[in-house]
Amino acid sequence: MRALYWKEINAFFGNLSGFLILAVFLISIGLMVWVFPDSSVLAYGFADLEPLFVYTPYVFTFLIPATTMKMIAEERKSGTWEILRTSPLGDLAIILAKFLAAFTLVFIAVLPTLVYYYSIVQLGEPVGNIDHAGFFGSWIGLLLIGAVFASIGIFASALTSHQIIAFIWGVFMIFLLYFGLTALVQLQVMSSFALLLEELSLSYHYESMSRGVIEAQNVAYFLSIMILMLGLTVILIRRK
Repeated sequence: MRALYWKEINAFFGNLSGFLILAVFLISIGLMVWVFPDSSVLAYGFADLEPLFVYTPYVFTFLIPATTMKMIAEERKSGTWEILRTSPLGDLAIILAKFLAAFTLVFIAVLPTLVYYYSIVQLGEPVGNIDHAGFFGSWIGLLLIGAVFASIGIFASALTSHQIIAFIWGVFMIFLLYFGLTALVQLQVMSSFALLLEELSLSYHYESMSRGVIEAQNVAYFLSIMILMLGLTVILIRRK
């Protein structure tokens, strides 16, 4: 598993596209947090990083599927998938190694945002006037939502041998689980299922954690979605 894990990490940073993906993420989030007048922290006037936690899932919706789309699809297209499955690793170990690599990339992308935290601490009046527990609770929630998106992206990559189709499937499923279920709640015809749909949506649990409160039910929900997606991926590759 360690060899496969490092293979995925090196494949990401072995070409310019990996660095380009990270650059696009950091630049887009930086513009939203510090520059754009509608979301800028400086224009907001409060020592709070709410724009970071509000807009990052939107960027993750496209960034993470772009990262995971080739993890299985490219293996199948290049013919190395059959070689990989004859290795001593089982199917679950293969999927877990790829998932851990994808989550590591998410962590590397999110880690520089701690600079924003330091900046807000210094800009506070007085210095350090920020809800520290609220920030780190929200930051952990951001890592969890990134891990869930990574598991969905890996499942999408297992559906096809074409990277672009895997990317489209990944974006669609993430959009459905994060934005789509919440949109259905607002429809009058779905009023009888509103509570159920809202509790099934990723955004409902993520927004709960974004308030800085880490509740067991929210963490359990994210872990359940990750286990479900990885389990479905194992079943899918075994059937194929």
